[in-house]
Amino acid sequence: MKIAEQVTFGGSGLDRAAEIRGDVPKLAAALQDARARCILFWRGKPLIEGEGGFDLVRLPMDHPILAETREEPILLGREESGAAVFAHDISGWVPEALDETQPGSFLDMSEQVHPDLPEGTRFRELRTMLTRLNARDAELTTTAKALLGWHASHGFCAKCGSQTVIHQAGWERICPDCGAHHFPRTDPVVIMLITRGNKCLLGRSPGWPEGMYSCLAGFIEPGEPIEAAVRREVWEEAGVKVGAVRYLSSQPWAFPSSLMFGCHGEALSDEIVIDPVEIEDARWVTREELADSFAGLREDILPARRGAIAHFLLRNWLADRLD
Repeated sequence: MKIAEQVTFGGSGLDRAAEIRGDVPKLAAALQDARARCILFWRGKPLIEGEGGFDLVRLPMDHPILAETREEPILLGREESGAAVFAHDISGWVPEALDETQPGSFLDMSEQVHPDLPEGTRFRELRTMLTRLNARDAELTTTAKALLGWHASHGFCAKCGSQTVIHQAGWERICPDCGAHHFPRTDPVVIMLITRGNKCLLGRSPGWPEGMYSCLAGFIEPGEPIEAAVRREVWEEAGVKVGAVRYLSSQPWAFPSSLMFGCHGEALSDEIVIDPVEIEDARWVTREELADSFAGLREDILPARRGAIAHFLLRNWLADRLD
């Protein structure tokens, strides 16, 4: 797919500076560089500023707020200036009058403002601004969110149970008791545009907004190639047999730690038999119906959110640009 890397989080050419992660003197120099900056997170939400389009806030490494962080910063990479960018987390902060039902919900539109941060800055859910960040900010944000989420859930050794410590500038954890090395986790997921003639197969999961439909998706199992995972997941969820499968594009999806493999599959059958444990509903949607949905003319079919790879695949199928 010629436009594959245009998908949100498709990459911005960030220099990830992997060669200095384990070099203590060079890492220390990067931290002490006056040009170095830090991006800040609270419960998975990045600190941003701006209206309409959003900008990721980059704080100096000596900002007083960083005294609230619990662990050492994570090195994300270097920008074109040569200065390093790090990530920090202040999830221990509890905002006043916090509505605990909002953070982490599917449609979390709440924003949190820290009194010690610059005016106009706030923490905002990444899924609400997928297409409103520039490519560099998007890559930094999704990388940091995935890494911080992994650290938050992997603080203990899977081999012996002891508490682990950060190593390699945040790209590894080591167990001081048994010496085991643990690395950030990425879960491979297939998400598939399944078509049959002039129609595509869409489904919805419980808890989604009313009327929202998207491409079917599922985790790749151990020992399973991408193509087989596409066929298995569509059969399990919707009872539809799939023949030819081809890879189209990928998208890092830090909710919490997936890499989405976007594929196109050709259905061999029409009948749908859903597995209610997997999905709530599935239906065939014609190009004309999908076009109306994208135009906001239908209430019964709301398209996948802008910025998600499903939206990217469906829009390009409508435009006949999958090759």
